[in-house]
Amino acid sequence: MSRRQMHLGVYAVGSGNHIGGWRYPGATTSGEDLEAFKLIAASAERGKLDFMFVGDNLAFLFEGHPGQMLRFEPTTLMAALAGVTSHIGLIGTASTTYSHPFNIARQFASIDHISGGRVGWNVVTTTTTEAAANFGDEELAEHELRYERATEFVEVVLGLWDSWEDGARILNKDTGQYYDRSKVHVLDHKGKHFAVKGPLNVTRTPQGRPVIVQAGASPSGQQLAGRYAEVIFTVQLDKDESRKLYDNVKKVAVRSGRRPEDCNILPGLVPIVGSTDDEARAKLQKLMEYVDPNSAMRTMSLRFGHDMSQYPLDGPVPDLPTSNKAQTYQKVATSKAKRLGYKLRDIYNEIAVGRGYLMACGSPTTVADLMEGWFRDKAVDGFVLLPPHFPVALDDFVDLVIPELQERGLFRREYEGKTLRDHLGLLKPDNRYSRSP
Repeated sequence: MSRRQMHLGVYAVGSGNHIGGWRYPGATTSGEDLEAFKLIAASAERGKLDFMFVGDNLAFLFEGHPGQMLRFEPTTLMAALAGVTSHIGLIGTASTTYSHPFNIARQFASIDHISGGRVGWNVVTTTTTEAAANFGDEELAEHELRYERATEFVEVVLGLWDSWEDGARILNKDTGQYYDRSKVHVLDHKGKHFAVKGPLNVTRTPQGRPVIVQAGASPSGQQLAGRYAEVIFTVQLDKDESRKLYDNVKKVAVRSGRRPEDCNILPGLVPIVGSTDDEARAKLQKLMEYVDPNSAMRTMSLRFGHDMSQYPLDGPVPDLPTSNKAQTYQKVATSKAKRLGYKLRDIYNEIAVGRGYLMACGSPTTVADLMEGWFRDKAVDGFVLLPPHFPVALDDFVDLVIPELQERGLFRREYEGKTLRDHLGLLKPDNRYSRSP
């Protein structure tokens, strides 16, 4: 039996994951700079990371994080990066609220072919009213309705990806037979939210189908993740709380007829790495100088799903009703504040530096110790790294922490396959039409 190892990805933001990361000396500055993303991809591939992750927002946010203001459309960026990389997985975000299953199935299947099987789809329901307004809606649909739609959406996409069996293309120049009609299937889906005939006009992809990724850990999100997701990107600030999520999602996966290892739990981690703890703390102090109060407050409000500017920063973290927008961060941050006696300003400071994700600041040994502790206690299967700026902060992790993890036997030294499923230890999924009875 092979030894369990971490899965690691990087959240790629052209302006950096820290609110003011783009101001750091030598940092890339824009989400519209393809060269910046090429640098991130090259560093991630050099470090043998599983994937790079491209988020999205369907609106311009005037006072938000710079990475949420200007950004490439993810599938376009993924297609461009597929041509300049050979191993790194490429995960992109697409909304189930403001997209259509046929288009999403076609786009991600196309890039999976272009990349040789390295693509994943991050399923989101969209959580900003600004995005809703760009699609003719005054408000977001209710949280449960968005997840109901998302569940049907994913089912349709999976059906379309299965509509071509392996070997359906014949391409016999002698006989003129182009494809085997018996291996191409009409989906003919008619549901509450969608009616989709099919089949898809893209064949079965190199890894069977793109990897399904889901971000968020609300009760509805956990159900969706347990049924379908192969990677769950979440916010966790406490190891014991993370273990509860880990156990619950794995149980939902098993009840859905899946293996526990088919569902990888990867919370976000902000690494600030120096050759010593003191050097890393100096880097953190430098980043604190770049905090933009308006942008930080806007980001905190997005995270909580409420306007947080109406609450005093030096007061307690308020007990707020569950938001229709975002739910997970409000829950984990409120729990942490009660546990540690935090004021709202403490949460604000963490969001200003790391967008509210878990932070690891220190020497390679210090950072690796934290990661190993969470991993060995089965609170996580790995992490999605959110370096505060690029490329140097990612290079620091690749050059200093990756060798430490490798020395401990916690991370690969070389890629053992070429597809994203290979990296994540996932089996190629059966096609519903050709699987054995």
